[in-house]
Amino acid sequence: MKQTIIQVDAFTNTPFSGNPAAVCVLTEPQSDQWMQQVAAEMNLSETAFLHPHEDDYALRWFTPTTEVPLCGHATLASAHVLWSEGYLPLDQSARFDTKSGLLTATRHEDWIELNFPAATYTPIAIPEPLPQALGMPVQSVQVTDLGYLVEVDSADRVKQMQPDLGVLARLEQPNAIVTSLAKPESAFDIVSRFFAPGLGIPEDPVTGAAHCVLGPYWCRRRQQDTLLAYQASPRGGVVKVSYDGSDRVSLSGQAVTVFRAEII
Repeated sequence: MKQTIIQVDAFTNTPFSGNPAAVCVLTEPQSDQWMQQVAAEMNLSETAFLHPHEDDYALRWFTPTTEVPLCGHATLASAHVLWSEGYLPLDQSARFDTKSGLLTATRHEDWIELNFPAATYTPIAIPEPLPQALGMPVQSVQVTDLGYLVEVDSADRVKQMQPDLGVLARLEQPNAIVTSLAKPESAFDIVSRFFAPGLGIPEDPVTGAAHCVLGPYWCRRRQQDTLLAYQASPRGGVVKVSYDGSDRVSLSGQAVTVFRAEII
């Protein structure tokens, strides 16, 4: 069985930045074992597998070690592939059947807008080992379905952070979104990074799913309905976030194809 696999850098318009995702458009469903093996071989934070399903596309996401219920950058990459490879007309929205329900993607010139479920968060006391794991003081902590949402006091702390992933992996929540307001002179509203040893990902370069909680959190804090967010990993990436207080959030980003390969 030969299958084409395409690597896309998501949440960027520049190759070799943003978050790389592998996208495999299947003619028919494949086994979980095969998809997990391919994802381990690609060794990216996410590999997406999709195939036609009624009027939509069935979509699943795998890290090198496990399947995940939601992934933003690999959905962005999947929509980019459907349009750039001619699977869908450029003026037609992409619709994905996923474990997180129906997700849609729409092109707006060279930006792709994703409609995703907004994530919830609950404030908790700061877990005693968490500042040690992150190597810096912590202002507040929320717990989310993705892990801890940790606010620190400056963008510099976010950018300079060198967490102890071994300590983080042993916490009750082995993943952490770390965030702060951007510097006042910055073009961005917020900055963040995402460390996910619990998912087999030391640091995810740009995380759509994290912005499903960062959007509601910061839009409420700042009393505004749009944000320009920068994920300050070494690769870096930009996410436009819109949130109107409902149970949905819009994430917009760009994407660029890096290479195509054939699984033989």
